[in-house]
Amino acid sequence: NSRGTASLLKDSIPITEFSASGPFEGHDLLRRGFTSVKNELLPSHPLELSEKNFQLNQDKTNFATLRNIQGLHAPLKLQMEFRAVKQVQRLPFLHSSNIALDTLRGNAECISFEDILNDPSQSEVMGEPHMMMEYKLGLL
Repeated sequence: NSRGTASLLKDSIPITEFSASGPFEGHDLLRRGFTSVKNELLPSHPLELSEKNFQLNQDKTNFATLRNIQGLHAPLKLQMEFRAVKQVQRLPFLHSSNIALDTLRGNAECISFEDILNDPSQSEVMGEPHMMMEYKLGLL
């Protein structure tokens, strides 16, 4: 999913581990939830990996086609534009729609699953706005 993944990774505040490390370390249910060995070994459906990497695979195909048609400069320019657009975000505690990235990819007029049911990973981040901003700026 291309919407807001970079902002979710940048804006989350890591929680330091207070547990002992080693062979006798227990699983922290409050922070990590219940474990399932089956989910760690195999995807739940054969198409899950394909769907998870759909946008990445589509971008690679589009870049290869663009390179064959227009030359090496075209996909490089488009990748630089993608990076510049991904860096523009709202404040860490507000949801960013990344409409400029959708426009560059040609998905601005498409209604997708995330537009209707919303991806749970893109929900509003609850927290102290001042603390989240200071963490993003590197003051904490």
